[in-house]
Amino acid sequence: MTVKEAAAERLIRIGEVARGAGVSVRAVRYYEQQGLLIAERSPSGQRLYRQDAVPLVRFFQQMFAAGLTSRRIAELLPCWDSGHTDAEQRAMLRAERDRIQARVDDLQVALGRLDEVIAITDTHP
Repeated sequence: MTVKEAAAERLIRIGEVARGAGVSVRAVRYYEQQGLLIAERSPSGQRLYRQDAVPLVRFFQQMFAAGLTSRRIAELLPCWDSGHTDAEQRAMLRAERDRIQARVDDLQVALGRLDEVIAITDTHP
């Protein structure tokens, strides 16, 4: 996209992306360095992003929180962008989902144990 085309679609600066996604400017730069996010440059060299960068950065944050690497997230991007996958991509998506579900299950068990401790300690002064 050229700067001229940017006039038709309002591009936003890196600070707006960071604020909108609840991350640091440094994180947005990191995503760009990892090839996860593409920035246009203004004539003065400022990074400019499409408005869909905000939900995309939120997606990155969620995937990192779930334990995915930037490489794995990069593998997911074509699925995000097109909505289409091949058999290998679908297998990878399902494997990641299963891994995340196992973590959720483990966290549910830990949460239950904490609830037990809280219940016990609530009955004692």
